[in-house]
Amino acid sequence: MWNSVRSRRGSALLLLLALILVMVAGTYAAGCGGGDETTTTAPAAESSTTTAAPATTAAPSTTAAPQTTTTAAAAERTELILASTTSTQDSGLFDVLMPAFEAAYPYTVKVIAVGSGEALALGESGDADVLLVHSPASEVTFMEEGFGIERKAVMYNDFIVVGPAADPAKVKGMTDVAAAFKAIAAAQATFFTRGDESGTHKKELTLWDKAEIEPAGEWYQTTGQGMGDTLTIADQAGGYTLADRATYLSKSEALALELLVEGDKALFNQYHVITCTNGVNKQGAIDLMNWIVDEEAQQQLIAVFGAEKFGQPLFVPNAGLVE
Repeated sequence: MWNSVRSRRGSALLLLLALILVMVAGTYAAGCGGGDETTTTAPAAESSTTTAAPATTAAPSTTAAPQTTTTAAAAERTELILASTTSTQDSGLFDVLMPAFEAAYPYTVKVIAVGSGEALALGESGDADVLLVHSPASEVTFMEEGFGIERKAVMYNDFIVVGPAADPAKVKGMTDVAAAFKAIAAAQATFFTRGDESGTHKKELTLWDKAEIEPAGEWYQTTGQGMGDTLTIADQAGGYTLADRATYLSKSEALALELLVEGDKALFNQYHVITCTNGVNKQGAIDLMNWIVDEEAQQQLIAVFGAEKFGQPLFVPNAGLVE
């Protein structure tokens, strides 16, 4: 009997141990299952990180850096306002001079092309820093009244009388401009004046004075325009006008007007550079003045400008001229 009881107790103990082993095995399996969930989640987290990386990568900053550098470089350049003549602008000279100057100095040059009279007015008001003009008498007054700091000769060319091939006033070949003006007035041949207080207009008025004529009447017409436009108007109407040689030559391919009168000493056309008392960028004005009268700009740029195309330079440098 006792052995039977012991046998039943042993069986119960074995059953209990088996249950415990099953529970332990289940717990272990649950733990392994949790490890699988972590492994599954990990790639998701890794994928999220990988996707986010490009958003965090500062590729746009690499693009932005040069922009900041460019802006800073641009900020270092200052504006310099040059008031000059339409004749100089129309000749194309500034297309050669200004890029060369800007390459050597930290300025951005703004050219205002008007008549010399208006250019001097801009210098007087402080709306221009430096001038390149060709109206000597007015320039002297400008300096005497204290509006200019310094004035230097730069270059010269000459004025010419141009007109239609028919030449109704019969002035072709004349070298006495006063005689030519008298002939034009006597024939009442259409003559176009700029009438804009420019250096060319003022020169024309002195030539009428020299001819002892006060031009008036239907034959004497005012354009109120710059040199290039006045040449176009005279060409279309078949009239005469006074022009600077540089603008005429630079426009000649589009004109039927002929060069009729040249060679008189009275047709001399001198250009000066002037730094302005009321200008804002005084250092820029000084730098431009010194640069344009320097040997390099004089001989390598001005002296050869137009020579290849027209067989002669459009301007003759003469910095250092004592007047």
